[in-house]
This record gives sequence, C-alpha cells and structure tokens, in this order.
Amino acid sequence: MACDFLDAPFLLMRPLFRLLVAALSFTTFVWPVAAKNFRLILAPSDVERSGQVIAFKLPADAPKSPVLRNVSGRSLALQTDPDGFTRFIVPSQRARESLTFTLAAGASGPREGVVAAPDRGDLKLSVAGFPVLYYRLARDAVPRADIKPEIVRAGYIHPVFSPSGQLVTDDYPSNHPHHHGIWTPWTKTSFQGRSPDFWNMQGKTGAEEFVALDRTWNGPVHGGFTARLKMVDLSAPTPVTALNETWQVTVYDVGGASRPVRMFDLVTTQSCATADPLILPEYHYGGFGFRAAGAWNGPGDAARYLTSEGITDRIQGNNSRARWCFIGGPLKDGAFAGTATLGHPDNFRAPQPVRLHPNMPYFSFVPQILGEFKIEPGTPYVARFRFIVADGEPDRVHLDAYWNGYAQPATVKLEVL
Repeated sequence: MACDFLDAPFLLMRPLFRLLVAALSFTTFVWPVAAKNFRLILAPSDVERSGQVIAFKLPADAPKSPVLRNVSGRSLALQTDPDGFTRFIVPSQRARESLTFTLAAGASGPREGVVAAPDRGDLKLSVAGFPVLYYRLARDAVPRADIKPEIVRAGYIHPVFSPSGQLVTDDYPSNHPHHHGIWTPWTKTSFQGRSPDFWNMQGKTGAEEFVALDRTWNGPVHGGFTARLKMVDLSAPTPVTALNETWQVTVYDVGGASRPVRMFDLVTTQSCATADPLILPEYHYGGFGFRAAGAWNGPGDAARYLTSEGITDRIQGNNSRARWCFIGGPLKDGAFAGTATLGHPDNFRAPQPVRLHPNMPYFSFVPQILGEFKIEPGTPYVARFRFIVADGEPDRVHLDAYWNGYAQPATVKLEVL
C-alpha cells in the first residue's frame, strides 16, 4: 500500500509507541493515601493502673507527624520504635475508666525526653536533663583504696536517684563491699561438677563480668541501653564461662503523674555458654539484688520495707512471696525516698519469694527458695523487673497501681474519626 508523506513520521515512531504502551501496562501507580485522624481508646479494667507503657501499630493512613491528645487537649509524647510499634505513657487510669485520645496532625513542640550519654567513663541516663541512673562501665572506679581487686567489677546500675535528686542505692558498702546497687549474679550453683559462686566474688570461685555495651538510644518517651555480661567459673582448672547474659534497661519519661516518679525496666536474659546446664540448688539469696542507700544501714527501722502483701516487718517478710517490694527510708534534712521493685507476672515462679536482710538495706527476688531448678542449654532464663523511685513514704495503693500498669496494660482500639 502506498504511504502518504504525512504518515511517515507516525510510521517511524510506531516501534517507540509500542514500547511505551508495554511499559505502561507493567507500571502500577501508587496514589497518595489521604491522612486520617483517629480516636484511640484504652479499655477499662477492674483495677487502677499507673505508668502504663502503651504500644500500638500506627496506621498507614495516620498523619505523617501525629500528635496524641487526651480529652482535655493535653498532648502526650509519642515514640515509634524499630520494632514498628508506637509507644506512649499513660500516667494513670482509674478502675473501670475508659480513656480516649485523638491522633491527628499537629505540632507537639520540643521535648528532651530520655537521654543516654557517656559521663566520666560510665553511662548516664537522664529525664528532661535530670539524672535517673548510671550504668557502671568504668571497672576501676572504686570509692576506697581498701577494695580488694577480686571484687572490682563493672556492669551494674549505680547510682539511682529519686525525682528530687536523693540517692537511693549504694555501691561497695563497707560491711558487704561485693554489693553493687542493682546486680544479678547467682550465689549457690553447680556447674560441671564444681560449685562456683558468682555473687561472693571475694571467694574467687566465680565472677560476673561486664563484656560490652552494645547499644544506646534516646527518645521523647524512653531511652536506654543493651549490654552483655558473663558469669565465669573461676574454680575450673582454666576459667570457663557458664552463662552469657544480656541486659536491656529502659528509662521512661512519666510526665503528668500526680506524684513524681522515676520509672525504668530491666530485662535480663541468661543463656548457657556451654553444653552443660547451670544448676541452682535451693538457697536463700542470689540472682537479683538491690542494695539501698547507706543511710539506711543497720537493724530496726533504719530501712523501711513494704511488700505487695502489706508486710513491713523485715523478719516476717523474709522468704514471703511478693509481686513487688519497696525499700527506702529517711535521709538527711528530713527527706524520705525509696524504690519499689516490681516483678513481672511472667517471671519464673512468680510471685517470687523475697530475701529481706535483717540488718542491711538489701533485698533479693529469689525463685530458688522454692527449690532447685536449672538453666538449660537452648532455654534462656529471662527475668523482668520495673523500678518505681519516688520521694516520700510508700503508699501500697499507689504501688499496686504501678504493678497493675506493668503486669496488665490496657488494650488499644483505633477508630477513624
């Protein structure tokens, strides 16, 4: 067929046109999703809950930089974490109360939140610029010249401060210099036919050693760190690691609480380092320790105790089971402060028994009081604790609410507005 001169350009471009059509047939257009506002509802409960860490998946059609506000218009800080969940803190929720928030676009303003930063060789964690705790990295930082080298160590929490800045932990105390703020070695053990003691390092049969600081993070809601430790059997012909341990410590910014608190979590995971288990016979302490301020040293009422079961007498409370345990007392200038350690209900043998020392400001959660158990290869031992540090006398109802918020935080429902 004859071709008209005017058809020539089209004929020349026909192959290019076909390629363009083919390309378009395999192209998927992604249209932008219109942002929506949401209503976020926290389900009620029969119990009062405080300090709830609420986690939810941010919808794909939520505003790019959302702000969460309660019914009175107050904004709550949000933090989206690497696990894909967005978290915020609810200071309090009354029994049988449903809480409603709006999730919408807006500006929440600058917020310093929680910061983890090096400080004089250690790691300092602070909230809004105020120190909460230090993690000991500088192994040789000892308070006195008479500290024996075999008990010098790193990898524990000290000091810990109340909201008003009161010191509530102790380190290398003169009557038990192997005690260190918050620390987690086992005492009576059996490993490969030997009996290393990782707690009483002065015996030179075992040691809990710091390995590395793996990660730190900051945020408007929480900040923290992960670190590695190990428990080494020194009684073997050649030292051998019995357990590898990981700590994850998370400090929260609990704004808007009726009574100021410092709140942080410790999750410790211990795994066998060999093909042999670590056997933990029945014993009265070890595995988790809290050594409180030196001002409370001595018998009687120097240190004040309160357990979740209402026990205040340390002799009566020793070996009792408790969901949480408070230790504190009077300080200089008439101040009073202390710390409640909350045990998670998923912990082994929860609620765990407690060791309340008769004349030192010290306690321990001790599952082995109930009988021997083992940490087996391939089955890590995980223990979870939350710490509530406050000024003033302890209030059982107040601390029960924090345990409820830790143990059974509210479920979340999202609705499009």
